[in-house]
Amino acid sequence: MFSIGKYLFSASFALAVAAGSVPVAMIASPAAASEIKYVVNNVPVTTYDINRRAAFLKLQNRKGNLNQMAADEMVEQTLRVAEINRLGIRITDEAVDAAFKRFAGSNKLSPAQMSDILNKAGITEAHFKDFIRSQMGWNQALSARFKSQGGTMSEQDVVRRMLQEGGNKPSATEYMLQQVIFVVPAAEKGKMGQRKREAEAMRARFNGCDSSREFAKGLLDVTVRDLGRVLAPELPPEWADQIKKTKTGGATAVKETDRGVEFIGICSSREVSDDRVAKMVFQSETKTDDQAGELDKKYIAELRKRARIVER
Repeated sequence: MFSIGKYLFSASFALAVAAGSVPVAMIASPAAASEIKYVVNNVPVTTYDINRRAAFLKLQNRKGNLNQMAADEMVEQTLRVAEINRLGIRITDEAVDAAFKRFAGSNKLSPAQMSDILNKAGITEAHFKDFIRSQMGWNQALSARFKSQGGTMSEQDVVRRMLQEGGNKPSATEYMLQQVIFVVPAAEKGKMGQRKREAEAMRARFNGCDSSREFAKGLLDVTVRDLGRVLAPELPPEWADQIKKTKTGGATAVKETDRGVEFIGICSSREVSDDRVAKMVFQSETKTDDQAGELDKKYIAELRKRARIVER
């Protein structure tokens, strides 16, 4: 429903980056000269933060009072981050780095080239990645709010959509999945490289879900979980593409997560078409950007109303 692209990158920004039109003059004063401009629920928003965002807006070719627009955006980002933390949503560094790499690649740049452009523009890679992290987390918060408000189709809506489609029920792929986790405690992150090699070795031997527990027996701190049947529209966004590309009996690439290192085994897959599938498919098709935008505005207005925002 809530695509990160909707919030992250405008077409004008992509064109500006691709063309390399970097406004070097926008580079702001050093962090040492930074002053607190706003305090949002006891969290400071500094002139350094605002200058970085103003440079970001300029690179997007936004018009208007960029400093005020940047200040408003940073206040709202602070509110979003606080809500993300309250909900217990955690976006890993790996997920942020992957999004950064994808955006650089979409502009035919390496991450290093992308970082150089952002730094010269006065934005900095760190500010841009903070922005990515906040938007990814906010997307999850919006989805949770949508579900909590009963954002589902009624049976009448499903019937109406089916009639519009000629009475045919849509189909979707149903996967039987298994999750293999090589646990890495938070205090032992230095072992991530070793655990990743172990996971890669097990993944290379993976030939179906029946034998995975046998492989795991001789390994320390390895958890094998049967995830059951999952329809394609229900797949976690961070795994969906890899799962869809992986053949039955195979496993996805190894991924670092907040739990450690893991991969997903595809035990089986089949095409199904029933009332539950129809409702889910039709519902996913009707979750528009307009709905997302409206919910975003209402959610932010609610957070602003409850917040204590002091301008210095």
